[in-house]
Amino acid sequence: MRKMNKPLAAALIAAAVLSMTACAQTGTASVPGANVTTISNKDTNTIQVSSTEGVKVVPDMAQVNFAVLSQAGDPKTCQEKNSGDTSNVIEFLKKSGIDEKSIQTSSYGLEPMYDWNNSGQQITGYQMRTSITVSDLPLDQVGTMLSSSVEAGINCIDSVNYLSSKYDDNYREALKKAVEAAKVKAEAIAAASGVTLDGIAHIEEMNTYPNIRYSASVAKEDAAAGAKSVVVEPGQIGVEAQVTVTYRVK
Repeated sequence: MRKMNKPLAAALIAAAVLSMTACAQTGTASVPGANVTTISNKDTNTIQVSSTEGVKVVPDMAQVNFAVLSQAGDPKTCQEKNSGDTSNVIEFLKKSGIDEKSIQTSSYGLEPMYDWNNSGQQITGYQMRTSITVSDLPLDQVGTMLSSSVEAGINCIDSVNYLSSKYDDNYREALKKAVEAAKVKAEAIAAASGVTLDGIAHIEEMNTYPNIRYSASVAKEDAAAGAKSVVVEPGQIGVEAQVTVTYRVK
């Protein structure tokens, strides 16, 4: 058997001991989709907890996404028809009392239509779609707007997004609850570990999507049928806040 020189052997043994010591000093519990609690190594004397809390709020505003879809045999005629229909819809929205700043033509596109049953993929015509977004719409106007817009020339109703004008207030409430929940968790961990909390060393807000909204699609078939009324049920918005807090312990 080949002999290993003493300096190399000593280095390998020291590295192994160092690795085992580092592993023993740190414990982490992590479950996908759950809050994470970490007890840091003994040298830092800290406990780190993450907490997510939320509040429910009834929305009072809406954002409606419409579209005007036009078809014709050639691209120029298709574009002209779509432009005229879109202008009529925008004029209707303004006459309905909607602020011009709340109306946006968010996207548009012109493309050929094909006969896919034909091996040569023959072009049968063209279609153009212009999307219109109406924001800051009071909820009590949404139902009437959805039904009236069809008569004005809208032939696609893509979605209705609900939001709250008091989102910031609700988010601050959720943030406060998240910090309080983090402290309760940290106190329980500290008590079970035989230590006590000694103030906050670090706190971090984890805000990945500040404008949380509840969305519901409106059936295009109902809009095309010229429904006289559209039932709108906004439900509630879930506003969430997440924090990670590191506590000193003694």
